[in-house]
Amino acid sequence: MGKSDKTFNVLVVHGPNLNMLGKREPELYGTMTLAEIDLKLKELGKTLGLEVDTFQSNSEGDIIIKIQEAVEAYNGLIINPAA
Repeated sequence: MGKSDKTFNVLVVHGPNLNMLGKREPELYGTMTLAEIDLKLKELGKTLGLEVDTFQSNSEGDIIIKIQEAVEAYNGLIINPAA
């Protein structure tokens, strides 16, 4: 994967329905929202010297497009596909 500057860039891709975290069945999935998770990922990234971007979609096609675009823009990719 891609970028050659000094900052190591990572994209975290979240899959379908993860936008419902903290809203849907909190007794089962918890109360933390995806926005809170993304914020924690970015904070951890800073601690580790990484720049972290996040993306979530309920459309598998949009996820595939984002992953393909990431090849040129990011040094690493993490996929959280959901279930």
